Amino acid sequence: MSHIKLIRQNDTQTLPVASIRRQVRIPLANMESDFVTFHGLVDGCEHVALDFRKGDARKVPLVRLHSECLTGDVFSSARCDCGEQLQESLKLLESEGGVLIYLRQEGRGIGLYNKLDAYALQLMGHDTYEANRLLGLKDDLRDYAAAAQMLKAMGIEEVRLLSNNPLKAAQLEDYGIKVSTKQSTGVFAKAGNLSYLRAKVQVTGHLIKLNLGSEKPKETRDDSL
Repeated sequence: MSHIKLIRQNDTQTLPVASIRRQVRIPLANMESDFVTFHGLVDGCEHVALDFRKGDARKVPLVRLHSECLTGDVFSSARCDCGEQLQESLKLLESEGGVLIYLRQEGRGIGLYNKLDAYALQLMGHDTYEANRLLGLKDDLRDYAAAAQMLKAMGIEEVRLLSNNPLKAAQLEDYGIKVSTKQSTGVFAKAGNLSYLRAKVQVTGHLIKLNLGSEKPKETRDDSL
């Protein structure tokens, strides 16, 4: 990922203006959405927005920033909760008329091959962050500048954020997007991802309530955010 040096002005990082390149309606399973592409994104990646908005454009939309996860989103990997979060988000956003920002930031920005290398280290007992460090990588290389550009290009300056990750809200605010409320996703705990979820809570402060006392973890939700 390119590292973009941005100018700070009035405690907000100013970004180049992006514009909509193409908007096309695509039918999905039991729903349809406008897929939106962009010109001028600061990191040069092919991020895409799925726009489910309908009705009053003045309504503050529910927005999910979702980082690409090939193993979870496409192949339903049990090592994370990404696929379940994506499917839940699509249903909520379609129901409420929101926006999904799908970011090409595989493996928290380290890329697919590095992520699979990190998985090999996790099988040796390291958590996700320790594995990254052993590979000489940072805990999380993601930046949400492009997400803020995309939202502004779509005329969105304020969002209701669907996320458990406090970094996303902080960066959006820093890039000039007001986060009026935060809504947690479901917690899709299972045997294969408990260590992954626990590390999110302990290392990066994700707002996740884990029910670890049950032999068969069930989906839970914290709507108090």
